[in-house]
Amino acid sequence: MIVVVKAAEIAEKTKEIVAPWKGKHGGLIPILQAIQQEFGYLPEEALVTVSKELKIPKADIYGVATFYAQFHLKPRGRHVIRVCRGTACHVRGSLKIMEKIKQILGVSENDTTDDLRFTLEPVACIGACGLAPVIMIDDDTHGRLTPDKVQSILDKYE
Repeated sequence: MIVVVKAAEIAEKTKEIVAPWKGKHGGLIPILQAIQQEFGYLPEEALVTVSKELKIPKADIYGVATFYAQFHLKPRGRHVIRVCRGTACHVRGSLKIMEKIKQILGVSENDTTDDLRFTLEPVACIGACGLAPVIMIDDDTHGRLTPDKVQSILDKYE
């Protein structure tokens, strides 16, 4: 089920998050982390509200939000699929795994399904080279993959 949050609700909740930091320095990153924890990403309305409340130019806030990989400006799926692109995974077929996932989900890399079920991300290395090729879905590692195993793995995640 997709929950739609109205701009006014986003602004109101963001004001609550910002309130303890007003008049203090060094709060931008914890504020952005709290906003992302609340909404799953950094909505435009939240960033506008932070800018107004802290009197920080919106461009500066976007600079921080886009610099750190932990922050996301678009909604993300309930489940994040990370496909390893490390050497061992590459040699053992991770590109075929990525292509199969893209085909099944109908998305590109760094994209989210329309139903917000999955977000697909390539990563440099998962660190499970002995299981190559490997994907992680949320905190679950799936290794020794072949394209024909992908569908059954994805089916486990609602």
